[in-house]
Amino acid sequence: MSNSELATSYAALILADDDVEVTPDKLQTLIKAANIDDVESIWTTLFAKALEGKNVKDMLLNVGSGGGAAAAPTVSAGGGATDTTPEDVREEKKEEEKEESDEDMGFGLFD
Repeated sequence: MSNSELATSYAALILADDDVEVTPDKLQTLIKAANIDDVESIWTTLFAKALEGKNVKDMLLNVGSGGGAAAAPTVSAGGGATDTTPEDVREEKKEEEKEESDEDMGFGLFD
């Protein structure tokens, strides 16, 4: 992370801590007050747009608290659910086993 990004990030955190809206002008004012001159205005604009309408405090408090979503059920290419019988499943397993045995030809990479 560059100094420009860090300075803009810290300025955004300061504004959020004081419950002040994050705008490019306010970010630039804080950065200049900290005597950091090499920050281009694109960084303040990007950060302000990214944080627009978001509560930064809530984002920081909820880091890592998102639970994993449940896996979605799969649908066949035809668009409907498929009817599989245990026999079909057994046949698929046998086919997979055959494929695996074909790959092992008795020699290794470093033999």
